Amino acid sequence: MAAAASSSSSEDALRRALAAGGADVEAAVDALKALKVEAGAAARRLQAAVGSGGGAAREEMRQAVVNTLERKLFYIPSFKIYRGVAGLYDYGPPGCAVKANVLSFWRQHFVLEENMLEVDCPCVTPEIVLKASGHVEKFTDLMVKDEKTGTCYRADHLLKDYCKEKVEKDLTLSPEKAAEFKHVLAVLDDLSADELGAKIKEYGIVAPDTKNQLSDPYPFNLMFQTSIGPTGLSVGYMRPETAQGIFVNFKDLYYYNGQKLPFAAAQIGQAFRNEISPRQGLLRVREFTLAEIEHFVDPEDKSHPKFADVADLEFLMFPRELQLSGESAKSVKLGEAVSKGTVNNETLGYFIGRVYLFLTRLGIDKTRLRFRQHLPNEMAHYAADCWDAEIECSYGWIECVGIADRSAYDLRAHSEKSGVPLVAHEKFSKPREVEKLVIVPSKKDLGLAFKGNQKMVVEALEAMSEKEAMDMKAALESKGETNFQVCTLGKDVVITKKMVSISMEKKVEHQRVFTPSVIEPSFGIGRIIYCLFEHSFYTRPSKSEEEQLNVFRFPPIVAPIKCTVFPLVKNQEFDNAAKVIDKALTTAGISHIIDTTAISIGRRYARTDEIGVPFAVTVDSATSVTIRERDSKEQIRVDIDEVASVVKQLTEGQSTWADVSAKYPSHVGPQGDQE
Repeated sequence: MAAAASSSSSEDALRRALAAGGADVEAAVDALKALKVEAGAAARRLQAAVGSGGGAAREEMRQAVVNTLERKLFYIPSFKIYRGVAGLYDYGPPGCAVKANVLSFWRQHFVLEENMLEVDCPCVTPEIVLKASGHVEKFTDLMVKDEKTGTCYRADHLLKDYCKEKVEKDLTLSPEKAAEFKHVLAVLDDLSADELGAKIKEYGIVAPDTKNQLSDPYPFNLMFQTSIGPTGLSVGYMRPETAQGIFVNFKDLYYYNGQKLPFAAAQIGQAFRNEISPRQGLLRVREFTLAEIEHFVDPEDKSHPKFADVADLEFLMFPRELQLSGESAKSVKLGEAVSKGTVNNETLGYFIGRVYLFLTRLGIDKTRLRFRQHLPNEMAHYAADCWDAEIECSYGWIECVGIADRSAYDLRAHSEKSGVPLVAHEKFSKPREVEKLVIVPSKKDLGLAFKGNQKMVVEALEAMSEKEAMDMKAALESKGETNFQVCTLGKDVVITKKMVSISMEKKVEHQRVFTPSVIEPSFGIGRIIYCLFEHSFYTRPSKSEEEQLNVFRFPPIVAPIKCTVFPLVKNQEFDNAAKVIDKALTTAGISHIIDTTAISIGRRYARTDEIGVPFAVTVDSATSVTIRERDSKEQIRVDIDEVASVVKQLTEGQSTWADVSAKYPSHVGPQGDQE
């Protein structure tokens, strides 16, 4: 409170001085200095508080980061002069550069290294495509309404916020009640609409703004609907994901790839979701960039030839058993997780490992990254296994990448709806007699029994494995009926003998025709970037220790600008040398800026540290210059004609700062870091 009061008085002094005009310029400067001192003290308190992990510390940390990001124009609310629209943001120049660098590294790490086929499909998608994929029927979140004002809220967010606040702030909470709230948070995504509504009523949760009663939760479809063409008769949607464009092009991509499996297709593009209550800045928005991979593989062979490259990686994993028992994530070797069956197969495991390497090389803190396995009710009935790469930030653990074995569902769904077989072939050297599983649901009998739920039951029956189907056949023959779990309904149903026919038929085949399975890593680029902002942000004192200086420790591969060029003083000789360096950096393709302003060199360093520029070139002679590294603030002396090659080696990862420090003389000059 004392700090807040002090800051307020300094702000008032600044306003009075500015309002008084030119006569009080000195008073304005004094007031501004006072504000900086108070900001420095607040930042020092922030660093200490964040280490303790409290909710207030997280809020203060977030505010410091967001204020810097918006002030330096990394991103800002869209349509700001019209008071903005929730869930829409614009990237400014440094934000655009960071995003472009992240996507460039994504292409290098995945598309180029894995020889993927990249496509670019339209954002507007015909309704029939999204009906086949299930989005029209099922792409929903559970919503509640303020019963008096009609304001809408996401039901799970209200319950999550209530439980988190109780755990973090209620000092009177008993250990039993705290354990209950923590369990609710652990299984939140596993709750059905009825269970969610029951918890909201049990805890007396009301509308946050008005304290009015809330309606029961009900599903709300998140897609933006539009019409294609002037008649309005052709319904379309803004795509909620990029994956469907790849699935519908599978046949052409398969032939383009020489009819060989496995292969992967990739796409980067915009996606749209009409979020019920957007919040958390870039983490939950209505338009965002996705980078998705669809890796098509033989369902009978999900091994991966390069799995050994990632098998020894060890990182935090959070399988469903630990979640349901209320335990924390544990460090596990990836090879061990696959061999024990925790991760379903090698190809899924390989991509989990590659995602881990991608995120940590971007600059994500490995101690604040975990891979969480989906709980049973989170997974679609057809999915073999699903994991999320979750990154911890001031908002908690945030899902940033989903890695799922979606089985053959998507290609089968589009084959059935379009009438075009989306299949692969394996030719035999000799004809083979094979037994084929044939499952024929009786849609008439299932319709009479399950009415509106018939489709979900049919899909679940058709998706059975051979073992599940034969077990059901045995149970039906002995008992006449059996219980069958339909995950999309969240319950067991009773299947009778007349509802489904299951048999094994012998056939002679010259080739095997099958629908490939797909392993899908899906990256939320905005979420990754925001978490990177938080993980890269820190403060350090100026030389006078009167204020704290903001720094983003971006790795060179994602830094918005790779280096800056500063003539130490304003004279023709240094300006000419700066022009030579400018031309060499441009020719080498290195993004840079030249700063010839009259402020001190230390201030110029601080200004570029605040946008994460990793290297600064200071021109202090006509023949050689110094290169400064942002985080250590160390400097080396380099001849002018070597500057571009040294910076290029550093920014492209060919050399480390330790390498060049050993090669070139260090420099401690009179200009120093007067920050």
